Amino acid sequence: MPPDLAALVDPAHTAVVASEMQKGVIGDEAIFPELATIAREDGIVDAAARLFAAARAADVTVIHCLATRRSDNKGSNTNGRIFGAAAKSPVRLEPGSTAAQIVDELTPEPEDIVMDRLHGLGPMAGTGLDRVLRNLGVQTVVVVGVSVNVALTNLTMDLVNHGFDVVLARDAIAGVPRDYADAVLDNTLGLLATIVTVDDISATWAG
Repeated sequence: MPPDLAALVDPAHTAVVASEMQKGVIGDEAIFPELATIAREDGIVDAAARLFAAARAADVTVIHCLATRRSDNKGSNTNGRIFGAAAKSPVRLEPGSTAAQIVDELTPEPEDIVMDRLHGLGPMAGTGLDRVLRNLGVQTVVVVGVSVNVALTNLTMDLVNHGFDVVLARDAIAGVPRDYADAVLDNTLGLLATIVTVDDISATWAG
């Protein structure tokens, strides 16, 4: 744990951003089942739930960022292989559908913010997340969710490019396969963000 973690995640200028913690992404009927299996086996939902509770207790805003696609795909990307692979799944992340909803264990509280997108590879695309963070006075973003393969790596780089400090809660993050996700965290994202555990952050806020 870095010695300046308390200053880095000071509640006065910190928010938590959760990426795609949805039933159709990490639930029982996920578009990519391997990712959902790893997320469940590694306990990232439980870790995120602990972090959210600690954040709310410290008056840190929790922002849930969701990926959605209309039934007619209007407004959504088709210019990447991942979009074609997702389109082959019977699971559809249509706005308002069960699959698009946040998993039950992480049901938002009234003080949370929920943002969804039809476009892009990560939560900073097409959501206004940058403006919302700045309006909240945020300097540091604590990131949780999925996946290291695309969305979280995209989110981390977007946040850094927009001038935010990034903290990754490693035990509340997943990617496939595990060794690849670990390698990206250690060799790429670790150069851009501070990587700690949920307990590190929670203890800092509690203390």
